[in-house]
Amino acid sequence: MITLTGHTLSLQEIKRICYDKEQIQIAPTSIQKIQHSRNVVESIVENGQTIYGINTGFGKFSDVKIEEQDVNELQQHLIRSHACGVGEPFPEIVSRAMMLLRLNALIKGYSGIRMTIAEQLTTLINEQIHPVIPQQGSLGASGDLAPLSHLALVLIGEGNVFYKEKVYTTKSIFSLLGIKPVELKAKEGLALINGTQAMTAQGVINYLEVEKIAYQAEWIAALTLEGLNGIIDAFHPAIHEARGYPQQIKVAQRINHILQDSNLVTHQGEKRVQDAYSLRCIPQVHGASWQSFDYVKEKLEIEANAATDNPLILENGQTIISGGNFHGQPIALAMDFMKIGIAELASISERRIERLVNPQLNDLPPFLSAKPGLQSGAMIMQYTAASLVSENKTLAHPASVDSIPSSANQEDHVSMGTIGARHAYSILQNSRRVLAIELICAMQALEHRELGKMSSHTSSLYKKVRQIVPCIKEDRVFSEDIERLTLWLKESDFSWNIFPTNSKSQGGING
Repeated sequence: MITLTGHTLSLQEIKRICYDKEQIQIAPTSIQKIQHSRNVVESIVENGQTIYGINTGFGKFSDVKIEEQDVNELQQHLIRSHACGVGEPFPEIVSRAMMLLRLNALIKGYSGIRMTIAEQLTTLINEQIHPVIPQQGSLGASGDLAPLSHLALVLIGEGNVFYKEKVYTTKSIFSLLGIKPVELKAKEGLALINGTQAMTAQGVINYLEVEKIAYQAEWIAALTLEGLNGIIDAFHPAIHEARGYPQQIKVAQRINHILQDSNLVTHQGEKRVQDAYSLRCIPQVHGASWQSFDYVKEKLEIEANAATDNPLILENGQTIISGGNFHGQPIALAMDFMKIGIAELASISERRIERLVNPQLNDLPPFLSAKPGLQSGAMIMQYTAASLVSENKTLAHPASVDSIPSSANQEDHVSMGTIGARHAYSILQNSRRVLAIELICAMQALEHRELGKMSSHTSSLYKKVRQIVPCIKEDRVFSEDIERLTLWLKESDFSWNIFPTNSKSQGGING
């Protein structure tokens, strides 16, 4: 059971809640804050004060005063009219993360909701009822209005939900489980949709997958180094300490550890004086990607605990201010940075694939073919990798540099952060496939070396992967191999974290 406070949610806790389906509860201190801020909202309604979003219209309609008897109806109209999302739904795990993050923001006590709203979100999360939320339609400022409106629809018993891996109407699942829809009161609709939780939820899921992929990329690169008799001297600690980037230093340390007892890697001058950049510069390139991921992680953990709706009830209820915390620019920039970091892991991987299959660049059979000429071997796998890398380049164009005014120019600069987060997820999927192709090619290259000379770590990985993709003894439909191995990479966890902190210790592969 994880207790939410609105201030302390970590990415690892999000992982436990989203992936492991751990149950949640709200901290007693947060309950008190929720109740206090709600009292402020009800006092405003009773006293007839004019406060944006409580008794006014929204966006360009902010100057339209809403009568007391209509403030509840205003919230229902808001949710239904703003539920304009289109396209394929977000993955179910992103929907779950979105609910969690929205709840964590609301219980900070700045939003003026009733406990009923927080309790409803808690129930949905614990019962694993996840809103079906279309991916497209958010500008990433004024919050993720369209996606979060589809989330809010479910709280009031409308829209559709994922439940036990199928899609149902919310009404049918609520009836089945005895859950009552909530009736939104003053400010609650706006509090639910004014926020950055769509882009942040997708961003968190991106990060949790990217972290795994980045570690896997190092393992796969190590196999390629063995398959090409790469020069291990380029990973000497002194080189990387001389430059000083911690991430670069750590990548070199991990590669050295993985290959510590390998007899397939070489030293400079044995076979060649130096390797191509795609081998020699693995720590520099992968390390730079890790820098981008570290930046993203920091921003996501801040945003996961941020108050991002508008207006906010501040200073113990004494101050209510309309501001702009819903603007997604911090996450938009982070997602664009993440896109570049992931794309570069795939880009350098594709260059290593080329070195594995091109007979002009190695001493292996052309295209790793069992019968060169009669059989094409891995020739077209490199084409596929190149296509995916090229697609990544178009997706990596920053979404955050674009802005289109909305709401009659009241909302005249927007972040497009949700587009950036979605594109990052697409790049991530493409990159995993590129790495799967490199892994297939690296293992095939190793078939032409002495497998007994592999390091103990890479040998363990090799044996695991050979259960997924057999040796290429003749041409077959390689698409099936790529997809099967891609799925295995997504579901497996072989990362640096499996090793004890003692760098001399032996680790195994957990997969």
